[in-house]
Amino acid sequence: MIKVSIVTASFNSERTIGETFSSLAEQTYPNIEHVLIDGGSSDSTVPIAKEQGNRIVKLVSEPDFGIYDAMNKGIRLASGGIVGTLNADDVYADSHVLEKVADVFSDPTVDVCYGDLVYVSPGDVNKVLRVWKASDYSQGLFLRGWVPPHPTFFVRRSVYEQHGGFDLDFPLAADFELMLRFLHCLRLKAVYIPHTLVKMRLGGATNKNIKNIFNQNVEIYRAGRKNNVPLGMRYFAGKLYDRVKQHLRAKCA
Repeated sequence: MIKVSIVTASFNSERTIGETFSSLAEQTYPNIEHVLIDGGSSDSTVPIAKEQGNRIVKLVSEPDFGIYDAMNKGIRLASGGIVGTLNADDVYADSHVLEKVADVFSDPTVDVCYGDLVYVSPGDVNKVLRVWKASDYSQGLFLRGWVPPHPTFFVRRSVYEQHGGFDLDFPLAADFELMLRFLHCLRLKAVYIPHTLVKMRLGGATNKNIKNIFNQNVEIYRAGRKNNVPLGMRYFAGKLYDRVKQHLRAKCA
């Protein structure tokens, strides 16, 4: 049975991380390794983590250079054949998420899988504000503004070992650059799970203000240039159209 390593990056997350731990503890899949990389929190995040006992296999608390640096540390420490990330303010949508993921990777030719995500209220993970539906991947989708939700993105550890992790030159868009590189440039075999895998609290670093949204889009453009992928107006128009659909799906649900 393949081991699934889940990397959580945290910093002063005492208000939400308990729910994150609970959603992982409720998973039906039995072979899970949890790696927590904390940025040196000054609140109760680390004491709450230590209360989890052996549910957290590896715990590191030290200053870092942001969430993607923390994720890279966690990936290097992970020993599972599959590696996923679960943010310290996110939860899995149900108890069978990792079971579904492991089933996909039972096919040894699969390198990556991903699914759907819902954005929820910061104060109530059952209040859905946006619905992010992904789709099966085909070459060229990135050029039209398509991107899978990174919190649902699971990768074989061997892929990280061979092709590297998050590029810290992109502090707001390293997740986009990594998925662009893995799917569009390297053409790794990816499987879409048509199921909501993660509930993500709205209000992360990227979306907290107009300046960060603008800076992220600049980084996305730079990530395209670095990987020789021309991301022009077609990409950004497609991205905007998809965001509108996410809001409409939530209103219609």
